[in-house]
Amino acid sequence: MTDPTSESATRAAAGDKLEVIEADTAAEATTGTEPTADVAAAETAAAETAAAETEVAAAGSDAAPASAPDAATTETIPEAAVAAAAITDADADTADVIVIGAGLAGLVAAYELTKAGRTVHLLDQENRANLGGQAFWSLGGLFMVDSPEQRRLGIKDSYDLAIQDWFGSAGFDRDDEDHWARQWATAYVRFATAEKRDYLRALGLRVTPLVGWAERGGGLADGHGNSVPRFHLTWGTGPEVVRVFAEPVLDAERRGLARFSFRHRVDDLIVEDGAVVGVAGSVLEDTDAERGVATSRTVVGEFRLRARAVVVTSGGIGHNHELIRRNWPTDRLGPCPRTLISGVPAHVDGRMLGIAERAGGAIVNRDRMWHYTEGINNWNPIWPDHAIRIIPGPSSLWLDANGLRMPAPCFPGFDTNTTMKAILATGYDYSWFVLTQSIIEKEFALSGSEQNPDITGKDLGLTLRSRVAKGAPGPVEAFKRHGVDFVVADSLRELVDGMNKIARGPELDYGTVERQIIARDREIGNKYSKDSQLMAITNARRYFGDKAGRVATPHRLLDPAHGPLIAVRLNILTRKTLGGLQTDLDSQVVRPDGSRFPGLYAAGEVAGFGGGGVHGYNALEGTFLGGCIFSGRAAGRALAARLSS
Repeated sequence: MTDPTSESATRAAAGDKLEVIEADTAAEATTGTEPTADVAAAETAAAETAAAETEVAAAGSDAAPASAPDAATTETIPEAAVAAAAITDADADTADVIVIGAGLAGLVAAYELTKAGRTVHLLDQENRANLGGQAFWSLGGLFMVDSPEQRRLGIKDSYDLAIQDWFGSAGFDRDDEDHWARQWATAYVRFATAEKRDYLRALGLRVTPLVGWAERGGGLADGHGNSVPRFHLTWGTGPEVVRVFAEPVLDAERRGLARFSFRHRVDDLIVEDGAVVGVAGSVLEDTDAERGVATSRTVVGEFRLRARAVVVTSGGIGHNHELIRRNWPTDRLGPCPRTLISGVPAHVDGRMLGIAERAGGAIVNRDRMWHYTEGINNWNPIWPDHAIRIIPGPSSLWLDANGLRMPAPCFPGFDTNTTMKAILATGYDYSWFVLTQSIIEKEFALSGSEQNPDITGKDLGLTLRSRVAKGAPGPVEAFKRHGVDFVVADSLRELVDGMNKIARGPELDYGTVERQIIARDREIGNKYSKDSQLMAITNARRYFGDKAGRVATPHRLLDPAHGPLIAVRLNILTRKTLGGLQTDLDSQVVRPDGSRFPGLYAAGEVAGFGGGGVHGYNALEGTFLGGCIFSGRAAGRALAARLSS
């Protein structure tokens, strides 16, 4: 399937187009705050105290944010009202709302509450270095519909198309458990269409001009997958998403509207007369561990705190392999993998789910999860079993553990759960990519802010050189050199021998692998083919964003000009909880009988990103950060209104 446009011409065209549509991002790169500056400010803020005789540790109340927050976030409430509402050391129980978890959803809820003049006490079992939680480590993808970035690229998107994709992917089929999830899905897609971009832009967040096409789906118009590209990459990745909410909350801390108590682990919700009125828990020993590093659980004290409402924003179960195995949907996906590697830090433990359930909250859709099939072991780990996901373009040949080609639609980047089921049906828990140097240079991206220093650092020049110019980004090359899951060879025989050395299952038959690759390569000679994967590649390259920076020119895998050959052993990487605490559209937790639970709210992953499962069975990608933002915003705004009245 020969492409009529040469790779060099495409890169040149991409450079020209990027100069036009990157102007706004370029201006942001020269003036915007670097995400690392905010991290440094947070890590060097005044240290918290944790005296056993007090109930609360005061955490760095004089710490200044890295840069001044947006004026709109600071001028809503008169200073006199702020002074009257401020939390003081003399009376630590004066906060209107307790927020459990200082990740993205918690910060968004706190931002909305403090903007409205309410006082907030944020508790987190980790130290201040982990402000922003799991979102900091993310790539920063945001699902948006009919955006200016899409329109500039000729993408015709709409609410109607997006809601068709969402419900076709979600597959909602449970009357009670999906009752609120369906409503959240409709509300979220409306938010992604009409409000999300403006809401974030007002806070200073910008996105890159090329929109990604993630989770392309199972092949049917009304089935799973994104019909068009919708993955908007934050300029600054996850740290920037955290920054735009952390800065105003840190400013609120300075002004006395917000208080942080780090190393405070909530063990119980205090319920009186059927309503949640506070929390109780353990003070953990202090630590200066760096962000993401697993920390001690040694208890040095206890605390009890009261408030008018409690918001749980503690995250999911992604690093709790025991809970994952207990809830794994064997009937739907097959047996739980024996080998799991962790795509999230150790503090993502799911503890608050059980605590909230014991207090009386309803947990729904426990068996719905979102784990990735393209996990690789991090050669330079930060947390235990640290895994990175390859975010692939569509060209790598995907083989199962037996060395047989995966069936349609199990192509790279298309249908995560269908591919998971196909992998586990072999009786093994891993699979293989076979590709070339040309493919890895153009198509391999790695999840994680730390794996994308060009975009995370807002370095426009480095971004253009690494994403458009020839050659793979440095972090990708580092994994190719050092990663235990990578095999590099000049011949197919050497490649298969290397794959067999690291296989956890059957020995691959060289003849079987060779036959499939030769059959695939024979299809390259024409612009058309009966091979579904090659048809998908041709379709992808009709979109400028893919042709310019995401999908390699079709070529024969055994062509030495595109070598060396590369194989990657792909493991199952744990990541997201799609079920959780059931909530109404105000993020108020629902009881098992369907009634609202007074005083208790939940947002982010612990609430299945809203309603106990807004994604249903499948995610469309770019929806996790957005789900934290939308549900955290709903909780903060609803409580601000109710407390004011």
